[in-house]
Amino acid sequence: MTRDFQVTFDALDPRALSTFWRDALGYVHPGPPGAELAEGEDPLAAWDRFLEESGVPEDQRNSASALVDPDDLRPRIFFQQVPEAKRAKNRLHLDVRAAPGLEGDERMSALEAECARLVALGAARVRRFEPAPPMSLGFIVMTDPEGNEFCLD
Repeated sequence: MTRDFQVTFDALDPRALSTFWRDALGYVHPGPPGAELAEGEDPLAAWDRFLEESGVPEDQRNSASALVDPDDLRPRIFFQQVPEAKRAKNRLHLDVRAAPGLEGDERMSALEAECARLVALGAARVRRFEPAPPMSLGFIVMTDPEGNEFCLD
């Protein structure tokens, strides 16, 4: 029997990090429990109202954030606030599939274009690995705004 799972990030700023990953992956912030959001309504603004109305102290309102796939096909992503910054290399990372089915120069051009888009969102480029068939088609290592490594694959 398979199990559902979510991916959880420890974060200094869950809201900011979830916003980066929302824009990177095309996910969305869900609305608060029981809330019916009008088309185009900002779910983060709805969360601000919900937390204030629920009496959550302002200094605790950025303790968590979440993202969901709008097509409900991929795992939920959760961001939980922790007091310490990232200190070591991730033992687990995401591979963002930015060039599926592409090879050679066409693949690397697609990865470079996605790299530029993500850098504009706050990511950092770490290193490009050239294609080395048959073991690797080439990829780019990056970090998100809090230093979590991920690959453009």
